[in-house]
Parts: sequence; C-alpha cells; structure tokens
Amino acid sequence: MMAFRLARPLARSSTLLRPASSLMSSAAAAPTTEGFNLSDGTYESVQNYYGKVLGSSNDLKTSACTTISRPSPSIMSALNQVPQPITDKFYGCGTPLPTSIDGLDVLDLGSGSGRDCYLAAAMVGPTGSVTGVDMTQEQLDTATEHVTDFTKAMGYPKENLRFVKGMIEFLGDAGVAPNSIDLAISNCVINLSPNKEKVLQGVYDSLREGGEFYFSDVYCDRRLPQAVREHDVMLGECLGGALYVEDFRRICAKVGFLDVRELTRETITVNDPELEALCGQAEFVSITYRCFKLKEMETLCEDYGQVAYYKGTIADHPHTYKLDDHHIFEKNRPMLVCGNTAAMCGQSWLPPHLEGGGDMKTHYGLFYCAP
Repeated sequence: MMAFRLARPLARSSTLLRPASSLMSSAAAAPTTEGFNLSDGTYESVQNYYGKVLGSSNDLKTSACTTISRPSPSIMSALNQVPQPITDKFYGCGTPLPTSIDGLDVLDLGSGSGRDCYLAAAMVGPTGSVTGVDMTQEQLDTATEHVTDFTKAMGYPKENLRFVKGMIEFLGDAGVAPNSIDLAISNCVINLSPNKEKVLQGVYDSLREGGEFYFSDVYCDRRLPQAVREHDVMLGECLGGALYVEDFRRICAKVGFLDVRELTRETITVNDPELEALCGQAEFVSITYRCFKLKEMETLCEDYGQVAYYKGTIADHPHTYKLDDHHIFEKNRPMLVCGNTAAMCGQSWLPPHLEGGGDMKTHYGLFYCAP
C-alpha cells in the first residue's frame, strides 16, 4: 500500500476554509434540475477550487489527488503524446485506464484539463472516440485548446476527442446518449458530487451491454460527519466527499452494478494537524474499481462449472492479466470461475483477449470467490 502525505500545512485562507454551504449565502439561488436541488453550494465550491484556487497540481494542499504508482509502459508511451499544459493541470488519484482498448467509445466523467481523455484518444486510435464531460469552464478551455494539434500529431484523419460542458449527474443533458459507451472512466471525481447515486445511474444507463465503468476514487471506512463533508479544502481535495465503502457498494447494486470488483487499493494518510483533528479516526483509501453492465450478472458468485482463460494479448500483460484483486489469469491456463466472472470475460469488451467457457445450465451452488 502507498502512503500519501500532505505537501505542506494548509494556508489559513478565510475563503478556502469556509464550509461549502456558506459560499451560496450571498448568491442567487441555483437552479433545480429534474427535482434535484443544486443550491447546496457543493458545485460552486468545486468549480471555485478547481477553476480558480488551483493553478496547477503544485497548488494541491494534500496528496489525495496524486499517485506515486508508476503507469504501465503503454500508458507512459501515450503520456508522451499529451500536451504539457494538459498534464500541468492534472488532478487525480491514479490512471484508471485499461490498455488494448482499440476502437472503443470512451466517456470520461469530470474530465478536468483532459489528461485522461488525451491518453484514451491515443489508445483507442482513429476508429474509437473519447468524450470528456466537465462543469468547470477554465478546465474545459485548457482541454479543448490542444485537440486540433493533437489530432494532427497523431496522424488521425479526423478528431476522435471532444469535450462538453455539463454535470456528471446529468449525462443526457450533456449529450451522452443511453447505450452509447463501451468504457466509462473517472479519476477521483465522483467523491465531488453531492448525488453519487445519480452519477452511477447515469453511467450505467450510458453503457452498452457488456460495457464497463473503470475508475479510481477516494473512499472512507465510515460515514463522515457534516463538518468534514462541508469543509472546502477537504471537499476540493477529494476527502470530504469520500463515500463509506459499503454505502458505495449498496448504491452500485441499486443502479445495476451487481458485482463490483476491486482492482487496486492505496492508503491515504492525513498528517496535517488541522485536518487530522477534523477527521478523527476516519481512514481514507484510493481504490480502482471495475463495474460491468451485464444482464447475466448475479448478486453473488454462483458456480456453473465454467472456466475462463487469458490469451496473452493485452498490452503490458504478456504473461498474466489481473481482472481484479482475486482473479489473476496466466496465459493459456484455464481457471475455474463463477458465472459473473465468466460473463465479464466472455460478454464484455474483453473477449478478444479473454474467453469464458461453459454455460449456466447446471448450477453447483455458491462459488467461493474472494481475495
């Protein structure tokens, strides 16, 4: 596990340290969309923090929105294609992007300066597409400025990358059609939303059958008190909005993601005295999850005598492939799997590289499927 520490003590700015709800006190009432109240101040707080307070990643007050894990060779190669102004304004807790995604239609929630979108655009190639959705104009201005030059540098016949302004709770309003996406990604953004269930439901609805939500975010081992959830710096730097892990799983099951798979986990430690006192004994982690939209998915891992194997064809993984924290496939070696894992391997975007065998005609009871 990786330990994250505060880069330096917090500046005692009266603007930064006010509760998010107080930012709306002197402003006009925010609109309400589809019965969802947008006037609680969270949006304005986040827009202010990422659009005006942070000039670059060097201005971050904590390390929760950074990672020290080294990206894979394919990701590193693609990073070399990303314009420097884009990477300068990157804030995230990982690189939630699988490799060998040629030709896929990708959606990035809370795309910010666009770093992960540019990475994805380089990896899906000219036959794929990438859409980034963000609500902060300053970030969108940075992201869109370099699209034309990037397209030319990649040698693509047309742009495969676009950025749209919108809220991740209302993807339809941002022009994302239902059942139009193969792969959705998000990098330390869902915690910033005041309505996480609406975000997850929108992602589920936007995915095609067999599509995947592959994303990193910050979580907590308990439900946080209001003082933490409304603290501007805690909120802006991805800790204040961290979901209790079990609440996250409950929401996923409610919207349709019945079998959430954990891929990686890194511990976040808060060493700043002021924030440490505010957090108490709460423990934070950065987790990369994989959520598949599959009709055959069940709430538990069931045994149908099915097997799956890896062909060794995913970039950066010539010998083994880690589907999640308890499924590591060796090349060409069949592995007995539950029905859910067989569906992930055989009915998602992964079948060119993994293959599931067998059917669900005979049930042998519960499958032991745990880390």
